[in-house]
Parts: sequence; C-alpha cells; structure tokens
Amino acid sequence: MANLSDTLGTFMQNMMSQSGENRVGNVLKDLQANLGNMVNSQGGASGILANVMDKAKSTLGSAAQNPVQAAGLGAVLGSLLGGGSSSVSGAVKGGAMALLAGVAYKAFTEAGKGPAVAQAGAPQFTGGAVPVGMKTPETPAEAQILANNAELIMRGMINAAKADGEVSAEEIMRIVGKLKEAGMDGDAEAWIMKELRQPLDLDAFVAQIPNQEAAAQIYAASLLAIEVDTPQEQAYLADLAKKTGLDAAVVANIQQTLGVKV
Repeated sequence: MANLSDTLGTFMQNMMSQSGENRVGNVLKDLQANLGNMVNSQGGASGILANVMDKAKSTLGSAAQNPVQAAGLGAVLGSLLGGGSSSVSGAVKGGAMALLAGVAYKAFTEAGKGPAVAQAGAPQFTGGAVPVGMKTPETPAEAQILANNAELIMRGMINAAKADGEVSAEEIMRIVGKLKEAGMDGDAEAWIMKELRQPLDLDAFVAQIPNQEAAAQIYAASLLAIEVDTPQEQAYLADLAKKTGLDAAVVANIQQTLGVKV
C-alpha cells in the first residue's frame, strides 16, 4: 500500500468542493494572522507549516493580503499543498497535513483545550507541544502517526462526499481520472476507488479515529470536501462532531478558520 501521507495533497486538491479553494485561502489568512504566537509560546518551531506560510506569502503577497482575493489561488494550490511526486515544482512536501494540523492546533488552543492550558483531559498532541504534521516526523512512530492520519483524513473526505447520497459511478470515474492525471500511483488509486464504492458507515469510521486531534483534522478536511449546502451534509457534520466528541468551541473555531458556518 502506498504511503497516503505522500499523496494527501493531490487527493485534497481533486476532492475539494467548488468552495474549497476559497476555504484554503481563509485558512492561510487565519493561520498567518494567529498561529505564529501560539507555536512560539510553546518553545517550538512550526517546521513544515512555517514553510507553507512562507510560500503562501511569496506566492500570494504579504501576510496582510487576503488569499481569497488573490488572483490565481487555484493555480498555486499544488505548490502550497505539496501532494505527490507530480506536484508543482518547489511544492512544500507535507503541506496538506501541515495546514490541517495547524487548523486543529489553533482550534484546541484558542478553545482552551490545548497544551497551552494545563487542565485535566487536555488533548495530548502528537510529537509534543507542536503536533506531528506541523513539523517533520522525528521517529518511526511519528511517521506512522502521520500516515495513519492521512488515511483517516482521506476517508473522512470521501465519507463527507457520500453524506447526501452514494457517489455515482460517473463521479468516481471523474475523481479517479483527475487523480491519474495528477500522477496518483496505482496502489493509491485502487484504495481510493474501493473507498468511494463502499457505503457510508459513520459509526465504523469514528471507531477508527484514535483521538480528538485526528478528529479535528478530519472535520476540517470534511469542510473542504463539501459545500455544506444541504440538510444531509449539515446533519453529517453534526453527527461527525458529536460522535467524535469534539468540543463545541473547537468545532466553531474550525468553522471560523475555514470561513464556513454550519
């Protein structure tokens, strides 16, 4: 099986809803404005995420510029997300995971649920104060966490796409065709096609999610996958948050970061 963490960026680009590009723009703007102080307060460096932010600044303009309004956001998503071997030259490898990890880290921290607040039941972020995903894995165990999270995020986006009905055969072929064009390898393609064809089983999926850190990343990725403009999609997201036990303040922060109101 292919390492899905290497193909997550390509997958995300091709599974995004029509509003997905704008929502990534909202994430870039929000993290540029808010995340730096949080990471620095933990005494660590944001690693991969810092590289994504630097590339966003150089590609889209200054940190004060709104990426949503910057021309050509779609053309540079490959460079920012850094998915797969065929990504835009100079892409930030692991950029997709870094963005999602940054969204989750910010949500927990601002909601008073993260490592900045000493309290019982606070999430234990992978890799210490700065989560794996925002930085390069330092051990085989951290690399495995990254790979597992990437698989769950991809499953989460596929499940979100099924929220208002099964993915049609035509849509499956369209998605797979786009992934082939982007250079997705055969193992990853077969895995994705299998997941697209399976019926939605949210309870079984939630049982595979190891912690709320991963759940928050999956929730954020789900907001990229769908428009959230049908009652079925809204109900799915509410069920996902409830069944994973995500705190309401964390969920609200994620929605705000992506510029979505559910």
